[in-house]
Amino acid sequence: MTIHPRAFAHVRLTVTDIERSRAFYDAVFGLPVAFDLPPDADRAAREQLAFLYGGVIYQLGNSLLGLRPVASDRFDEDRVGLDHVSFAVDNRAELEAAARHLDELGVPHEGIKGIGVGYILEFRDPDDIALELFAPDS
Repeated sequence: MTIHPRAFAHVRLTVTDIERSRAFYDAVFGLPVAFDLPPDADRAAREQLAFLYGGVIYQLGNSLLGLRPVASDRFDEDRVGLDHVSFAVDNRAELEAAARHLDELGVPHEGIKGIGVGYILEFRDPDDIALELFAPDS
């Protein structure tokens, strides 16, 4: 028997500075917040949301993307663990719009690359975590 997952439930990235990371992810993706500790949270709420570790969790379609601010080093895709996170978009036109958006934000990125089955646009977050947008070849 094997396990048959149908999708990722969530991905959580470990970051060094939650304010800097939130500003980046808010500006780049504008995802709605699913879980966040309100500044005026009482003790019960703080205990219930302790799994956030002072971070935030965004809603990404039917999945969640979290930021957990406990890192003290820098990302390296050549170490054991995460290589990169790839986000799906519908088509190449969305990649072109995303490249313009990243330019407006001053976020460095690679050019759009064809990879046979589609196209990718690569960039990095403030902790140097490798991010990618993928559009299928249609």
